[in-house]
Amino acid sequence: MILTIAGCGDAFGTEGQFNTCYHVEASRGNFLIDCGASSLVALNKLKIPVNEIGTIFISHLHGDHFGGLPFFLLHAWYATGRTEDLTLAGPPGLQKRVEQALDMFFPQSTSEAPQFALRYVELPPNTKSHVNGIDVETFAVCHFSGAPSFALRIEVDGKTVSFSGDTSWTDKLLEASAEADLHLQECYNFETVFPYHSEYVTLEKELPASTAKRILLTHFGYEMFANLDKVTWEYGRDGMVIEL
Repeated sequence: MILTIAGCGDAFGTEGQFNTCYHVEASRGNFLIDCGASSLVALNKLKIPVNEIGTIFISHLHGDHFGGLPFFLLHAWYATGRTEDLTLAGPPGLQKRVEQALDMFFPQSTSEAPQFALRYVELPPNTKSHVNGIDVETFAVCHFSGAPSFALRIEVDGKTVSFSGDTSWTDKLLEASAEADLHLQECYNFETVFPYHSEYVTLEKELPASTAKRILLTHFGYEMFANLDKVTWEYGRDGMVIEL
């Protein structure tokens, strides 16, 4: 399994980082974990073949985590002539929200049938599912998005990647990351408590209880970049490639 960080930035592109988007190459096919608004730009910059992405998992329905899907879909319809099947898997309400975004950005776009099979899989909270040969488990976390917000635990090729999504601290993250080969942990602020997000000083106290084999902090805001000299955890940057 090879994971490439196409984007691990916050919603505002702090320090020029792209919105959240992790690309994974596996024997069961290539997939994304989240597809934020800037993701198509990030994937193209890295020359990642987007038509080879067969599944996109979405942690929650905020624009910096799912807002790239309208552009991804229209790119597939009009620019690349995609014929490969595509599955979008995420929280309940995913299909409605994606179609609303499509019609808002590009009116009448949902009235055109794509030339490939497009499937939506809406994942229930706190449930294990099997999507295109990939095992995915959802954990309901503390983040308001107008729909359930998830931490995700994804298993394929004998490897496990867990992702916190966006959330204030919850012990669900310890369940999601248990024995994971890689845990991706949102850390928006250094010490300021911001609703529904994680801060470094809290993670310092709570995250050592995780049994994940490797932990990578992500989704930094301005306060985190201003305190990088105090950060002792490993953290992600756009373009980083991790082989598991």
